[in-house]
Parts: sequence; structure tokens; C-alpha cells
Amino acid sequence: QVQLVESGGGLVQAGGSLRLSCAASGRPFSTRTMGWFRQAPGKEREFVAAITWSGGSTHYADSVKGRFTISRDNARNTLYLQMNSLKPEDTAVYYCAAQKFIGTVTTRSGYDYWGQGTQVTVSS
Repeated sequence: QVQLVESGGGLVQAGGSLRLSCAASGRPFSTRTMGWFRQAPGKEREFVAAITWSGGSTHYADSVKGRFTISRDNARNTLYLQMNSLKPEDTAVYYCAAQKFIGTVTTRSGYDYWGQGTQVTVSS
């Protein structure tokens, strides 16, 4: 089993910053591509960012590029999402995800394991 637990969400003013963390356990962490998705009320879950097992390649949604940074610390089995210059439209539940096998990294269907989500609310 692979278990993913997100933390770090909360309420922040527009223009502020938050850092989300995702703790992974149950299986080796370093061999898995991981990503962040988010889902706002009434909307579909959308891709935010992804990072390969080595941390050498990253992908970002256009809406967050330049503001968010994805990283991982394999020694600590932890994935991060640093979010800067937050906007009200960033408000959503943020989910950590991991792949079981190689697949697409920018779509929900490409991931096999999911955390429970953490709420991020950005006030205007």
C-alpha cells in the first residue's frame, strides 16, 4: 500500500504564501512520479504540478507557473508545493498523488494513489 497525507493548508490573504506537504509511506518513495491536483467546488479536479522520481523534471499548469514550485525530499519521503502570490482563484482542496506505473503526469487518470486533500482558502 501507498499512503499519502497532505498538510499545510489553511486560510491566507491574497498575495500571501503557503507551503503544502505530502508525507508518503508504505512503499519506496524515490521511484515514483508525484503530483499535485486541486478541486474547487463545482469544478473538476485539475492538474497543478508534477515532479519526476529524481526531481530533475517538473511540470506546471499555466495558471500557477511562476508562482508555485513543486519539490521533493526523497530522504524524508515528502513532497512539497510552495505557493506564492496566491490568488482567490487558487482556493480549492489540494490533493497529493503518486503513480504506480509510468504514465501521463498532467492528468488525473495518470495517477494511482491519492491523499485525502487539504483545504486552501485565499481571501481577497
